[in-house]
Amino acid sequence: MVTEQHFVPQPYTGSAQNGSFSWSAPSNIALVKYWGKKANQIPANPSISFTLSDCKTITTLGFSQKESNGAFSFNLLFEGQPKESFRPKIEKFFERVAVYLPFLKDYHFTIDTRNTFPHSSGIASSASGMAAMAVNLMSLERLLNPDMTDDYFYQKASFLARLGSGSACRSVKGSTVIWGTHEGTPGSTDLFGIPFTDVHEVFTTYQDTILLVDKGEKQVSSTLGHDLMHGHPYAERRFAQAHENLTAIKQSLATGDLDSFIKITESEALTLHAMMMTSQPYFILMKPNTLEIINKIWQYRAETAVPVCFTLDAGANVHILYPENVADKVLQFIKKELVGYCQNNQYICDKIGVGASSI
Repeated sequence: MVTEQHFVPQPYTGSAQNGSFSWSAPSNIALVKYWGKKANQIPANPSISFTLSDCKTITTLGFSQKESNGAFSFNLLFEGQPKESFRPKIEKFFERVAVYLPFLKDYHFTIDTRNTFPHSSGIASSASGMAAMAVNLMSLERLLNPDMTDDYFYQKASFLARLGSGSACRSVKGSTVIWGTHEGTPGSTDLFGIPFTDVHEVFTTYQDTILLVDKGEKQVSSTLGHDLMHGHPYAERRFAQAHENLTAIKQSLATGDLDSFIKITESEALTLHAMMMTSQPYFILMKPNTLEIINKIWQYRAETAVPVCFTLDAGANVHILYPENVADKVLQFIKKELVGYCQNNQYICDKIGVGASSI
């Protein structure tokens, strides 16, 4: 069994003075949701997600060796402009991972990052951002440890990304990714995400159109929402349900059973928001237009038998999931019936991706 100690490196045999790397890393959308966590970014229940393709963070990491190594040193640019408000999150991330990346205080870093989608809009920008950061740092560690294998590179990158943002570990590698210890999944662990590859071909080209109902900042952060699962009256049953639904959706994904996939996916989305509405304090992240869209999807599916469904993240936006072979019909439905419920008529067409990519 892999433990945290596995990611503490031996003395480095390589060296690097200065240079830069650029990576993109995508967001992901959970099918079975992770909501609630323990210390050190350990999930209270396992989850499974589709990795997206076009909604991603692109990060360039420049590094130059310092003469003294007393503290973390970095400049941070977001979309080309200094972004001091991001500094505390990067500082905290560096503090968490320093034992696993002992070179961090040896370099000054320039972090230049941008998203291909609106920040803080219910699309998981923290997931893509921390995944991109993790693979960049692993690229530097690979210079210091030239014997590093690809398997170790991606496993440790997922492990590090998790310490920045839990769901980020599902954005590093793989099209469908499981995170969290699950009895029916060999190799599953709370420490990093693992690709789930027993997937029917219908899901390998699945589409995700994201309806931007509300592009503003969420009233309640995901971090606070996770914390409210401590002492939640329905928490234990919810965690058990997640295990059960992960077992069931793996079967749906393997066999191409769209009916069961739809039932589990939509139920999980509504359960996530039910947990928010029944916590103390309670809160609602859905908007009226979120509910209008859900009802329109249900009506359209009942009338046409087109296997389209929705899921939600911790926000108001709606992810519409559907097979590639019905894309024309679904996009026509979206343009005719749903666009009016989006802020400024905006939506994003995305699809299943494969994870982080070096640029």
